[in-house]
Amino acid sequence: MNFESLNVPRPEYPRPQWVRPDWINLNGQWGFEIDHGKSGKERGFSEPGHDLSGAITVPFCPESKLSGIENKDFMAAVWYKREFSLPDNWTGGRIILHFGAVDYETEVWVNGVAVGTHRGGYSSFSFDITAAISPGENIITVYAEDDIRSGRQARGKQSGRFRSQGCDYTRTTGIWQTVWLEHVPESFLSNMKLVADPDNACVHMELLIGGNAAAAAATISASASYEGKTVGEVSVVVSGSSIKIKLPLSEVHLWEVGNARLYDLQLTLYKQGQVSDSVSSYFGLRTVRLDGMAFRINGKSVFQRLVLDQGFYPEGIYTAPSDEDLRKDIEISMGLGFNGARLHEKMFEPRYLYWADKLGYLVWGEHANWGLDICTAEGLSQFLPEWIEGMERDFNHPGLIGWCPFNETWDRDGAKQNNDVLRITYEVTKRMDPTRPVIDTSGNFHVVTDIFDIHDYDQNPETFKERYEPMKSGGEVFVTFSDRQKYEGQPYFISEYGGIWWNPEQKDEQSWGYGDRPTSEEAFIKRYEGLTNVLLDHPMMFGFCYTQLYDVEQEVNGLYTYDRKPKFNPDTIRQINTRKAAIED
Repeated sequence: MNFESLNVPRPEYPRPQWVRPDWINLNGQWGFEIDHGKSGKERGFSEPGHDLSGAITVPFCPESKLSGIENKDFMAAVWYKREFSLPDNWTGGRIILHFGAVDYETEVWVNGVAVGTHRGGYSSFSFDITAAISPGENIITVYAEDDIRSGRQARGKQSGRFRSQGCDYTRTTGIWQTVWLEHVPESFLSNMKLVADPDNACVHMELLIGGNAAAAAATISASASYEGKTVGEVSVVVSGSSIKIKLPLSEVHLWEVGNARLYDLQLTLYKQGQVSDSVSSYFGLRTVRLDGMAFRINGKSVFQRLVLDQGFYPEGIYTAPSDEDLRKDIEISMGLGFNGARLHEKMFEPRYLYWADKLGYLVWGEHANWGLDICTAEGLSQFLPEWIEGMERDFNHPGLIGWCPFNETWDRDGAKQNNDVLRITYEVTKRMDPTRPVIDTSGNFHVVTDIFDIHDYDQNPETFKERYEPMKSGGEVFVTFSDRQKYEGQPYFISEYGGIWWNPEQKDEQSWGYGDRPTSEEAFIKRYEGLTNVLLDHPMMFGFCYTQLYDVEQEVNGLYTYDRKPKFNPDTIRQINTRKAAIED
């Protein structure tokens, strides 16, 4: 159970695919201090008796209004501190301290004892703090350094200048996702990798076990149910720290776009015949594969009507004010006739992916590569470990149908990208997940990729159409930056288009967008329909991705405003988006 009050911000369970009952949400008021000189360690900030000078509301970043700080300037480092006590019944076992995400390099102490470090601003991490805790009150101290101008960290769409500009926005420093404690047994289930196999009416699981389970005659049982009815059970003997399980299913219900048929999954670890650990999860049965120019889901060609979602919020910046806000973004997208999204330049939190799974919404996983120098192999050492962490965390989500580690890998100070960085990342991604397609870098410059995608912000539907017309009859395939990338027969995808500038309520000097602005709402709709029809009618296009779902600060090419109000009649946009595509079965 969650022992905190319902007034705690973001009180919901942060990891919906791996649920245990014994947990404590640590969101809320923490001590806080900005450390511009990164001298806090020398000044004893990590010591339990040192009080920080301010306060902040976690999990909101100090740049945000919801944090209570709202400091928009660069912060070289920040400190957090709070007390906690454990429930009396948390006896035996291990105490795990979890962080949803902290930007960027993090060090953590409990009662002045260093318990771990982490590098990366987007992936989740945890530390076993059992040896550092004491009876009664305990103190957690968190230190985070953040330097997005260094070229040594992925920043995504966080602005590298003092003010937001163009398509870069307010920065995020420090903690920006839920912090929580979990009580686990000495022998416990630590992770799961699940692959759906609807054609053979089963799922394949690889489970990792923490503690000395193998030496104690341990077994694992797995039970799947659908709408409350048990449809599969299996029990296996544990012979090491990992075990592979095939769970047959008596009923096959496919997870489909807009129809998320999910199974409940219960996993139980037994030690000497007694329950040692129990975890609740869920899964969806679906397959994805490329077939010529088609993208097939459960064997059916599904046109991907995607929209760009950047995961920004006016008051929370990177952090949604509530779980309902995460769900609402998906619902407004589906209300416009989109069936999925590119999660752009950001690893989204697990709760967003949970709602995508629940609502039958397609998503592409992406990392926040902008700001990272990949002109040398050093960029790989900064990028790949966090990308692997993100893939491991999100692998089991049925709504996630593809990976795109990089976006628009532009040259830096005249130096070209190191192609080996993209090639190695692609190869590692494919080895970790052979079940999903991988785009090495969206837009440019492709090195090795399962899908050839480009970005095209032409605002004229006629010239937009002419560019791709020869492809229909086997003619030349349009390639941007043809001196840097080569089309090799892959499925083809316009993964960014449109971006139509429309801002009647916002002053021009505060606005940014692509191309010329329409003069009226009717002109906007005409242009939107013209551009979208080109892609729907093209037999070699398996999808599109429109820029974007909502405005973000000064970028005003959203179909909704930044505070999630529709700019147009949603039914009008929906009617355009949902027309049958040429490539669909």
